[in-house]
Amino acid sequence: QVQLAEFGGGLVQAGGSLRLSCAASGRTSSTYAMGWFRQAPGKERKFVASINWSSSEIYYTDSVKGRFIISKDKAMRTMFLQMNNLKPEDTGVYYCNSFVGNTPVWGQGTQVTVSS
Repeated sequence: QVQLAEFGGGLVQAGGSLRLSCAASGRTSSTYAMGWFRQAPGKERKFVASINWSSSEIYYTDSVKGRFIISKDKAMRTMFLQMNNLKPEDTGVYYCNSFVGNTPVWGQGTQVTVSS
């Protein structure tokens, strides 16, 4: 009943920037929080950042603090991830995640590749 779609991935050089978007559709009125995860080839999916939908409480994994900014537009049901000073280690598939009530929902993922 809820679907997520990510946009904005691509290929950039180290030190560059990308802005990811995640648009939610369907029955989203009970959304509790949204966030971003990423998965490098052959590795586990890891938490990147999250934002509470009502309180705006924000969390970042240590490796992206000071470089990434998570934000939201509640009216547009959209979450963003501004990624600055990108590093090759940031390469991976980025997934949008949402907790609708107690139910986790995942997007299809968008590829981010950072070259040296």
